[in-house]
Amino acid sequence: MSLFSQKSSDHEIIAGIHAGGSQRRPFENKLYYKYNYLIKEATFKHKIEEEEASMAYSDAILTAIENITNGRFEGRSELKTYIYQIFSNKCVDLMRRRATKDKHISSLDTILYPLPDTEQNAIAQLIKNQDYTLLKEKLSKLGDRCQELLNRWAAGFSDKESAEEFGYNSSGVVQTTRLRCMDKLRLQYAVS
Repeated sequence: MSLFSQKSSDHEIIAGIHAGGSQRRPFENKLYYKYNYLIKEATFKHKIEEEEASMAYSDAILTAIENITNGRFEGRSELKTYIYQIFSNKCVDLMRRRATKDKHISSLDTILYPLPDTEQNAIAQLIKNQDYTLLKEKLSKLGDRCQELLNRWAAGFSDKESAEEFGYNSSGVVQTTRLRCMDKLRLQYAVS
């Protein structure tokens, strides 16, 4: 019987995460897989793509693990309820960011509209180049593994393909690692 097919109680998972060391990772994976059916539910409830829901779920699991580790999860609710609330909030945040991005793009289009097509293209290209240069700078401050995972993901490689390439146990582990790298990248943007 595989590690992920064994049913573990919330108490066992929490204790395993608290144990730390080499024992922690299997319990983090158990937690991830125990409630990952929420991803499919979110695609219907929040009208988001499955990959977006998967990223929000992974982010919610990372937050829950951090809160379990540092004692912020006090056990006043079931672990599933706690994770569901965090996950739901992440999905709503995702929808808000998308709406804000759409609004920003719309306002940029309003500014560029009166310009001739050649000038619109030139300004759009300058903005794109500036964003790309800033992104490259921020990526260079991350470790090699983060850069490799994020570049592969941006190039369209799946987490499963990256797991095979780098010898990870599963695509879920790659996704969690990639999301941690994304968090580091977000921090780079926040401090600039």
